Amino acid sequence: MSESMLKMWISIAGMVFLILAIGLIVLSRHKLKGIFAIIVSFFAYVSLFLGGIIILYIVFSGPTI
Repeated sequence: MSESMLKMWISIAGMVFLILAIGLIVLSRHKLKGIFAIIVSFFAYVSLFLGGIIILYIVFSGPTI
């Protein structure tokens, strides 16, 4: 697998983490209450952080040929 394809799959994983974070934050704020909302919110913010780190890595790693 080439470096470009590997970066594509890594960036798709980062986007999945960000979309998952959006869904979990909406779920925890509007549908859940109590300890379940806190647990889901924690996982949402962890996935938001991971997705952001992955996307920053892809953007700042530069172009591939």
